[in-house]
Amino acid sequence: MATETVASRATRRSRISVRRITAQDLTESLRQGWGDFMAMRGDLIFLGLLYPLIGVAAAVFTLNGPLLPFFFPIVAGVGLLGPVAAVGFYELARRREAGLTSNWSHFLDVRKRPAADDIGVVAGLLVVIFGLWLLAAGALYVALWGWTAPGSIPGFVSDVLTTPRGWALILIGLGVGAVFAWLVLALSVASLPMLVDCDVSASEAVSASWRAANANRGVMIRWGLTVAALLVVGSIPLFLGLAIVLPWLGYSTWHLYTRLIDRDAIPARVRRRD
Repeated sequence: MATETVASRATRRSRISVRRITAQDLTESLRQGWGDFMAMRGDLIFLGLLYPLIGVAAAVFTLNGPLLPFFFPIVAGVGLLGPVAAVGFYELARRREAGLTSNWSHFLDVRKRPAADDIGVVAGLLVVIFGLWLLAAGALYVALWGWTAPGSIPGFVSDVLTTPRGWALILIGLGVGAVFAWLVLALSVASLPMLVDCDVSASEAVSASWRAANANRGVMIRWGLTVAALLVVGSIPLFLGLAIVLPWLGYSTWHLYTRLIDRDAIPARVRRRD
């Protein structure tokens, strides 16, 4: 199996190798993730139901007044922060894989891990990317509409769907969103699970994740489209389906990480032990 390597911290540790995967690995990751979800459904108390509340709050916050154009960017952008919220699911999946007790009480155990500070660094990076996405969405709206606020929800929706500038907003917005989505996917798909699993630096984890995603670009684009489709389905109606979809994707991402990264090549002293 072809692998790549990256230089590790200057003073220690072997290089982190990444693997090439196939579409079958995506299917297996989703299957194993579903198995984790069915075994640990109690963790919905912690996060699964939080996303519907965030979605409803975003709707209430943006559907009144001048923030209406930000409704879709905010709702779509929540997915950019999904990997951060899924860190607890990575921990539960890791514990279950290791044969350890794994239930809702362990969801926040990541804060005790050696790489907890590095998890915060990557989380901060994703928050910055989310902020840049909102700035890009706002700049696009201003470029097409100027500084004029929408008059009403029906009027704005009609304008978006039936006018050239509305279609320009949709098409350009989708293109820009795809760039941000790929950036987040490539930077986080393996880095956050790795930081839960190992005592490595944020730069090592992000580098390995970036190389793994680009070494498997076609497969990872398919993964990104699968995630997007499941998030859309989970958002209907009233975001309630996200209570199932997000934990499932969190667990599945852990199993995808175990396929993307050659964990056997990571020194034993770097791997987490409980």
